[in-house]
Amino acid sequence: MDLLEFLIEIEEDPSIHSARLLLILKEFAGENGDKKINGLTKLVKLDFLLRYPVYLERALLAKGLKSGCVEIKDFERRSVESRMIRYHYGPWDHRYRAFINILVGKGLAEIEIERNTIIIGITKKGLELAEIICTKPEFQDTIRRSQILKSTFEKMGAMALKEFIYTTFPEIVSLKKGEVIK
Repeated sequence: MDLLEFLIEIEEDPSIHSARLLLILKEFAGENGDKKINGLTKLVKLDFLLRYPVYLERALLAKGLKSGCVEIKDFERRSVESRMIRYHYGPWDHRYRAFINILVGKGLAEIEIERNTIIIGITKKGLELAEIICTKPEFQDTIRRSQILKSTFEKMGAMALKEFIYTTFPEIVSLKKGEVIK
C-alpha cells in the first residue's frame, strides 16, 4: 500500500476521529469528569482547531497569547490531517453525528438534549479509555492541544466561538458552502 492509499484509509476510519473527540471530551470534563460541552457546534469548532493546528496557532495569536505551545511539526504546516468543508455554520465534517453516535453506542459518551442544543459528555468508561489513549506517544500532540483548547476556549459559548472563528479566519467565510478547507 502506498502512502496515499494509507492516508485515505486513515481518513475513512472513524476510530481516529472518535478518539480525538473523546480526548476533547475528557479534557473539558474537568477533574471530576462531569462537565459537558454545551452544543455540537462548540465541539465541532474545538475539533476544527485541533485538526488544523496552524489555525489553532493563529487563534492563540488573535487572542494575544503565545502560540509556541502548539508546537506545530513541519509536516503539519504543509498538510492537513483530515479535510473539513465549509458548511452553513463554518468548518464541518458531515460525519460528526456518526462519530458522536459511535461514542454513545460504545458507552464512551452521553448526550442530552435541551431545547435544540445537544449537550455532550464523557462517561466513566470513556474516561478510562481516554486515559489509555493518553499513554500513547502518537496522541501527545493532540492531548497537549486539547489542554490548550480548554484553557483558551472553555468559557466561550458555541456562538461566540463560531463568531471568533469567522472573524479570525475570514478566508473560511469566503469559501463556497461545500468547498474543502485547505
